[in-house]
Amino acid sequence: MPELPEVETIRRTLEELVLHKKIKAVTVNWPKIIKQPEVEQFKDALQGQTILEMGRRGKFLIFYTNDFALVSHLRMEGKYALHQLGDEVTKHTHVIFHFTDGTELRYKDVRKFGTMHLFQKGTEMESLPLSQLGPEPFSKEFRFEEFQRKLLKTNRMIKSALLDQKIVVGLGNIYVDEALFRSKIHPERLASQLKQKEMKKLYKEIKLTLSEAVKKGGSTIRSYVNSQGQMGMFQLELFAYGRKGEPCKRCGTEMKRKVVGGRGSVYCPKCQKNDNSAV
Repeated sequence: MPELPEVETIRRTLEELVLHKKIKAVTVNWPKIIKQPEVEQFKDALQGQTILEMGRRGKFLIFYTNDFALVSHLRMEGKYALHQLGDEVTKHTHVIFHFTDGTELRYKDVRKFGTMHLFQKGTEMESLPLSQLGPEPFSKEFRFEEFQRKLLKTNRMIKSALLDQKIVVGLGNIYVDEALFRSKIHPERLASQLKQKEMKKLYKEIKLTLSEAVKKGGSTIRSYVNSQGQMGMFQLELFAYGRKGEPCKRCGTEMKRKVVGGRGSVYCPKCQKNDNSAV
């Protein structure tokens, strides 16, 4: 699933591709992707609207038009691509935004897990799926004191806590593993048992890791590419994710993998000790 750096890269790419394009019509080939409103209302509402701005909240893309906010979640395999009218419509193309200039923005999703919600502009943050999200990691709202308070309140393992989008948005399996490695924290450590020094280090590394990944265009894992088919390059700098059996880049110890909270986690058993008395 694309995480914050990948979604931000897609947002920036779409900003170059579709800004100021006027929607002539919308084709929906897989109605279950449209979660709100009914499909016919969705299509009718967007007809004649112009895309004025591209936004992002956590892992969600937001298309802002004259009157509406279209909230899109790519889930595992969702992708957007701009096409010319007449280009072959390939399999798994489920939603097509036809523009008045003859181009089309097509949404393709092999697994069909993606979602789209349409709101009156200005109300999108008041309802699910956006209303319960935590702070953006690069925002002023992401304060260490609040981050520490939330960790101290939970009895979950730190890996599971960081995947909770109510604590901080945008982190998924890749960047949680990276931030924990950089902070020398084992994924099974209890969040509430971390020392303040460890929490401060983790808070810093979350922001640094995501910032570096955004600059590199995200990580190309499995089939992820941006909306122009370009690969992110941050995977070349990963310390943990996908490196099971390889030597730790810090100490040379063989990297291990185990399932933590239902998610595969890669860590260094020497650098990231599972010791709740660690400092």
